[in-house]
Amino acid sequence: MIALIKYNGGNVSSVQNALNRLNIDSIITDDPGQIIKADKVIFPGVGEASSTMKVLREKGLDKLIPGLKQPVLGICLGMQLMCGNNEEGDTKGMGIFDVDVKRFPPGELVPHMGWNTISELKSPLFSGIEDNSDVYFVHSYYCGLAASTVSVCDYILPFSASLQKDNFFAVQFHPEKSGSAGSRILENFIKL
Repeated sequence: MIALIKYNGGNVSSVQNALNRLNIDSIITDDPGQIIKADKVIFPGVGEASSTMKVLREKGLDKLIPGLKQPVLGICLGMQLMCGNNEEGDTKGMGIFDVDVKRFPPGELVPHMGWNTISELKSPLFSGIEDNSDVYFVHSYYCGLAASTVSVCDYILPFSASLQKDNFFAVQFHPEKSGSAGSRILENFIKL
């Protein structure tokens, strides 16, 4: 069973629809018992960091998620909240990944929105994915490069397109909107 974490962020249904297209069953839940029992957990996200962390704290999910033992995939805001400090709303994340989240420099076209390439692929998430494949991004904040970086994108500056540490995986882009490459990434995660 795949648990999609339910909170005040958007995009949970579109991730579930992408899993449905792959014939993968999932539930949307904020129930700690269901999340702990799930084979895999996906933490999707579209929203604002500080208000989302507030909701996660109120539900105890900010403590639950870092303690999970099964494979966990953070998407977009989900990835950012798994990191350290976030400049959006001066928000303290869960600290799973030792990297901070910063706003893209002013004066450039922000948000970074649309298709862009990912390179330096170093994770089982990218099995069968070619270097410089295109995926879909929508974000104004980014994670810098770190020891846990397993793919890189360059928009204004190089940043972590994905991170991996132990059983935790995270992508800044939206695999559910990234065509065949995104579908393959979701399938690879399910097969971990």
